Amino acid sequence: MQAKNIVITVLVLALIGAVAMLTLSNKEEATNPNIDDAPVDVLPVEPDGGIGDGAEPLSEVEQAERGNTTLIGASVSGSEIIAHHFGEGEKEILLVGGVHGGYSPSTAKLASELMAYYGTHESEIPSNLTLTIIPNLNSDGATKSGAAGRFNANNVDLNRNFDCDWSATGVWQNREVSGGTAPFSEPEAAALRDYVNTYDPAAAVVWFGAEGKVYPSACEGTPSKASVTLAATFASAAGYPAEAEFDAYAITGDMVNWMAKQGIPAISVLLTTHEGSEFEKNLAGVQAILNAYAE
Repeated sequence: MQAKNIVITVLVLALIGAVAMLTLSNKEEATNPNIDDAPVDVLPVEPDGGIGDGAEPLSEVEQAERGNTTLIGASVSGSEIIAHHFGEGEKEILLVGGVHGGYSPSTAKLASELMAYYGTHESEIPSNLTLTIIPNLNSDGATKSGAAGRFNANNVDLNRNFDCDWSATGVWQNREVSGGTAPFSEPEAAALRDYVNTYDPAAAVVWFGAEGKVYPSACEGTPSKASVTLAATFASAAGYPAEAEFDAYAITGDMVNWMAKQGIPAISVLLTTHEGSEFEKNLAGVQAILNAYAE
């Protein structure tokens, strides 16, 4: 009888051990499932715009990080140069005013008026575009009036300081002007260069004064078809004549011609006077370009 009880006890202990081992095995399988059993339609989420649910394209991430304004640099005297952004599209249209400061205050005035307009009419910017406005590239010159206001604090004409047919001595009308000590020697020109190289705008419009005409851009050659088309589009909508090239005197180190060298369609719009912004005309020109670059 005692031997029979011992056998029963051994069998019970063996059964308990087997149940315990089976339970432990099931827990390990639940903790470490076979990778082959994972759902095949689950994709990884990549924050840099690769594949995955909820991932944003890289350009949209950059746009969100950039915000509504970008500090692109500072003048010789330390004044900040700001780019203002409207819209959230991946393709950028760049507008620049105030290159010649107090000599042509109409261009900075126009740029500010365009900023005010698109600040309350952003819906007029096509969804695939961002409109960027740099209203006052030459803030140091803006503090002076007349011919003295054309130049920056180093007495350099910024529109002679870009890397297209650059010369240390340029020409403006019938006088010599400084083009700087080298291409982009001036911080204002270098700031614009760096911005353009970073964001690669699809097209650019730069305002000057005063002639009431629109010109395409070219560097060491004829204007590209895209530049000619851009000039014609703006001029037709704004009511300005479009010219093939500026030939009143030799231009060296020109901003829009440098942009052409970078493969960017760019135009010079010369307002009719140094004081009047001709807002309605130029708004029509800008909107025509935005519509032309819409998807």
